[in-house]
Amino acid sequence: MKEKTKRTIRSSLILAFVIIVIGLLIYSRIQAYSLAPTSTPIELRGYPLWAIPIVYLYDYFSHGTICLLFAFTVAGLIYEFVPKEVITKYMGSSKAAGYGLALGIAPFLTVCSCTMVPLFGGVLYAGAGIGPAISFLLMAPAANILAILLTGELISWELAGVRIIASVTVALVAGIVISKTPWGKAIEKEHQINSADQKSAKVEIVKPPLDERLWAALKFGGYLAKQILPYFILGLIIVSYLEAFLPEEIIKEYLTGVNGVLLASVVGGPLYTPTLVEIVLGRGIWVREGIILSKGALLAWLMGQPYDFANALAVSRIAKWKVVLTYMVIAWAGSVVFGLLYGTLSESL
Repeated sequence: MKEKTKRTIRSSLILAFVIIVIGLLIYSRIQAYSLAPTSTPIELRGYPLWAIPIVYLYDYFSHGTICLLFAFTVAGLIYEFVPKEVITKYMGSSKAAGYGLALGIAPFLTVCSCTMVPLFGGVLYAGAGIGPAISFLLMAPAANILAILLTGELISWELAGVRIIASVTVALVAGIVISKTPWGKAIEKEHQINSADQKSAKVEIVKPPLDERLWAALKFGGYLAKQILPYFILGLIIVSYLEAFLPEEIIKEYLTGVNGVLLASVVGGPLYTPTLVEIVLGRGIWVREGIILSKGALLAWLMGQPYDFANALAVSRIAKWKVVLTYMVIAWAGSVVFGLLYGTLSESL
């Protein structure tokens, strides 16, 4: 069999797999099939302690596998096929186009805050403006495609939509503010000078055949799954016990109102929660019998992804502590403001 024919068959098989995955998600939406676990606290309490996480994991993956498979597959395709040179070309200034690209591309990079740092460093070293680079850094962990998809499926699509709006606003404000500060301008100038020689040298890149790129996309999706799923499963195990035994009275007394939003903003941010785990933990704490007990606190919790201490330590090696502290304060303040605002407007503070 000729090499060209082999590649065509291989590409066709991978494309067929992708189409099937997308088709399954569409079919589940048409049929209104729940992609979230359906176990209730009362049902979970009826099992032995050792069996609770097993039952919950089975319940989740029997419903949520389609959602995860779709998200990891699409993330791999976007990572492989979105031109990287476009990012560095149009993010090379603090103009509207740079911010627009940063906010538009970042959600498709399914990564948590710490693994976002090398990408942030890459665009900054390539000559991106400090403003768009910071927006890029904050947007991906806060509202990437997988996080939004799971927020919608596990909690509510209303909250997922609000999370996107809040994340875009905070990331944009942080980027613009830092681009106007003396320390932000200094970092931008330093990295743009260092990248000047690199830009003058043009290298022609030969793209591999379609089948190799498609396979690389699936491999990257698999890599993401290996990085994320162990933490996600651990989060589900913790949530199974929270759902079964966390009294609703404690949530209403301590995790609601202004104090609840403030507590959620501190615990959900600086004390680092791996991506996606914050969603299942949030669901276990603030959601009971399909009712969100404090939408404001839950939003503040979910918005904590970009400003954890682990992220800050890593970014400080690239952009110095003044830049880091500036975006941390803005991100924290944004989580509190949007938490209080959303809680008040939805009458669920």
